[in-house]
Amino acid sequence: MELEQKERRLTWKNYLMIGSMLFGMFFGAGNLIFPLHLGQLAGNHWGLATIGFLLSGTLLPLLSIIAISITRSEGIYDVARPIGKHYALIFLILVHATLGPLFATPRTATVPFELGIAPHIPADQTSLYLAIYSAIFFLITYRLSSRQSRIIDVIGRLLNPLFLVLLAIIFLFAFLSPMGQASHATATTAYTHGALTNGFLQGYNTMDALAGLAFGVTVVTSIKLLGTHKPKNIALATAKSGALSMGIEALIYLALILIGATSLNQFKLSANGGIVFAQIANHYMGAVGDAILATLATVTCITTAMGLVTAFAQDFHKHFPKISYLAFLRFTCGISFLIANIGLTQIIAWSTPVLMFLYPLAITLIILAILSPLFKQSSFVYRVTTIFTLIPAIFDMIHALPPLLAQTAFARSMTAFATHYLPLFKLGFDWIPFAAVGFLIGIGGYTLRNISLNWHLNRQNLTDENDTDH
Repeated sequence: MELEQKERRLTWKNYLMIGSMLFGMFFGAGNLIFPLHLGQLAGNHWGLATIGFLLSGTLLPLLSIIAISITRSEGIYDVARPIGKHYALIFLILVHATLGPLFATPRTATVPFELGIAPHIPADQTSLYLAIYSAIFFLITYRLSSRQSRIIDVIGRLLNPLFLVLLAIIFLFAFLSPMGQASHATATTAYTHGALTNGFLQGYNTMDALAGLAFGVTVVTSIKLLGTHKPKNIALATAKSGALSMGIEALIYLALILIGATSLNQFKLSANGGIVFAQIANHYMGAVGDAILATLATVTCITTAMGLVTAFAQDFHKHFPKISYLAFLRFTCGISFLIANIGLTQIIAWSTPVLMFLYPLAITLIILAILSPLFKQSSFVYRVTTIFTLIPAIFDMIHALPPLLAQTAFARSMTAFATHYLPLFKLGFDWIPFAAVGFLIGIGGYTLRNISLNWHLNRQNLTDENDTDH
């Protein structure tokens, strides 16, 4: 028993396995289709769009993992705890509901279905086939996630290599026989003058910054299972593994965006990245390409689904220990199955306003966590910054509501007010000046408080010295 408790130094093979697990949990079919569509939208401005997308699609998730490391947290609740325990619990529930059974997890089943199955079945039987496919999908996800100790093996050693081999086949064809030059592709109007900012906002769709906070508990659990228990060593292992997985993602995103841009020489602008991916696969390999795409999308989405349902079950079991990990796992898989059958279009429509609300709060929380050693995790700094960020986040959420709700008198008046009075609202970055002002006020208050405390302490010391002299 004594040997089992000894601290184990992780090898590069261990870091590779954890990084591979993280990559598998992050990289779903959405991570395939959004950069491809971005490439088509950006056309010959794909370079600037790529920089924007990488900032929000890879840098923010990496920063969220680093935030877990710096604060030595084990999940969303710990990172948000300085704001207050009630806020931390509410934020945890909102993020896990978004990443879990309400939006992201159901999407892991509907996206591969739309890519690989829906184009080959009669339209009037889509609902039936989706129900069968999603049931099998979530049964497999539940089975593979039921034993926590096997998650790193299943994702890192089995599913990820298969995914990378399939993706490499498509990349090989695309780069050996390109469909044209990206410089000849025409950009859409929005990307002609705003490629960088629009690319950044497209990165929200991956949900990876939120996922980085949610996956923290899974990463820490896996590291501990490998024999590392000291907080400092866990933090270092988390940061190294995160950098490795995000580096791989960045390279894949770069290739996908470039392929998307070159595809405009062969195809018209598609409604979404799923359509263009299917066109590219079929262009190079015909029916074999369709089969590879269906397999690729299913494999990568199962790895992401495993990461999402595991993080959900582990985090909620930690805060509600009377309910078992398996019970929470069954709950999230079951609800995800039901929501998936609503359909991909409705899932995306309702997830957008939620993301516009949560992302500013998540970004400021990540930055605060990274900078927290400078102000000793002062609750005042956290709270003031969050309160200021909350104001524009609410307006952004209302502005992004589905058309049925966006056209109500209340929503239109709120949007008109924000357009007139909130700087950067039209660009989707109105939260930045608010967060900056909140942070400066918080830091100012924290500094003044320290100055006051030091002044009183010095005065007390002088008084004590005078009393001693007398």
